[in-house]
Amino acid sequence: MENKKQNPETICVQAGWTPKKGEPRVLPIYQSTTFKYETSEQMADLFDLKASGYFYTRLQNPTNDAVADKICQLEGGVAAMLTSSGQAATFYAIFNICSAGDHFVSASAIYGGTFNLFAVTLKKLGIEVTFVDQEASEEEIAKAFRPNTKALFAESISNPAMNVLDIEKFARIAHSQGVPLIVDNTFPTPINCHPFDWGADIIIHSTTKYMDGHATSVGGAIVDSGNFDWEAYADKYPGLTEPDDSYHGLTYTKAFGKQAFITKAVVQLMRDLGSIQSPQNAFLLNLGLETLHLRMPRHCENAQKVAEYLQSRPEIAWVNYPRLEGNKYYDRAKKYMPDGTCGVMTFGLKGGRDVSVRFMDSLKLVAIVTHVADARSCVLHPASHTHRQLSDEQLVAAGVAPDLIRLSVGIENVDDIIADIEQALVQLTVNS
Repeated sequence: MENKKQNPETICVQAGWTPKKGEPRVLPIYQSTTFKYETSEQMADLFDLKASGYFYTRLQNPTNDAVADKICQLEGGVAAMLTSSGQAATFYAIFNICSAGDHFVSASAIYGGTFNLFAVTLKKLGIEVTFVDQEASEEEIAKAFRPNTKALFAESISNPAMNVLDIEKFARIAHSQGVPLIVDNTFPTPINCHPFDWGADIIIHSTTKYMDGHATSVGGAIVDSGNFDWEAYADKYPGLTEPDDSYHGLTYTKAFGKQAFITKAVVQLMRDLGSIQSPQNAFLLNLGLETLHLRMPRHCENAQKVAEYLQSRPEIAWVNYPRLEGNKYYDRAKKYMPDGTCGVMTFGLKGGRDVSVRFMDSLKLVAIVTHVADARSCVLHPASHTHRQLSDEQLVAAGVAPDLIRLSVGIENVDDIIADIEQALVQLTVNS
């Protein structure tokens, strides 16, 4: 009988590291830059990619690989890698298939740091991006594609606009144009959303967020579904389908099959650019992953109650939480994320930007931090903080209103979170 795929709860706790007799029960930290071999030939085979194994942590490390494997299993992919940050994961996922003279298409409602990476930094490398409204029709979005377009990118839940992506629609558009769909699945995590089931080809994460869950370790991950047929579009992806001179003419798709994309990202990009996650951080990430299946339902449960409370207050102008009835993404969220979205929401106060800032300054339990999606409740004003480099027009395109507050609801007692919000709202009245 074929082994049944394990459930997410079991994968969170057990996957990635299976100790043998006498080995540590807990995943060890392989805190070593290098690994010993008996002969020069053994080492040569590793450098030629003729054998698998560890020889230098910039390329691979057993702790990192165990954690990458756990994330890979959670997403249902065929191969995965860890990176030093979510930004590095985003960069590698694009740069692995795009080079100078190439183009890709991205939803405009994305994290401000990603927007800047795409619009400014990649442009310096000769890679162009066209931003599209993800709610536009398939025909309209298709007009953004060019003969040299190599990928379509979007976030399953956009940060901070909280737009829920129509993954099936975006997958249809990407595949009709012969390119992969890359989805950032950071906010819902694989506990709540499975983009591969809806046609996505590559998934990226900022593991810094819910996966770590405790604001201890910056990190990122890339997962490949193995479903995109690079050979079918060989002329478009020569880096994967043609010989690599730096590895004696090895061709990734021929040598590694469905693992070609991740293998190339490791042995080429990580080799040359070096954005590795430290084994110590990977160890801490693994501890976070062990409770991901417990924390995400609590985040969602708390956030639902907080969103409903905010909606009931006269001081609040609007609340955007996809699982609120009446939200424009409510039906789509139930389709793609039936068990919940995440603990993040946005809202605005009557009176606009200045009132929003005064409200935030009055919070005591909920902290103002440049972070989101960990155990502690926190808040941010993107127009003043994470997105302050964007023009007013770009802010609107990214779904960031001037009064928008991003609230990340933690796993504290929800009554205490609501009480803190209430006292801050009272302070507005007292000080007005």
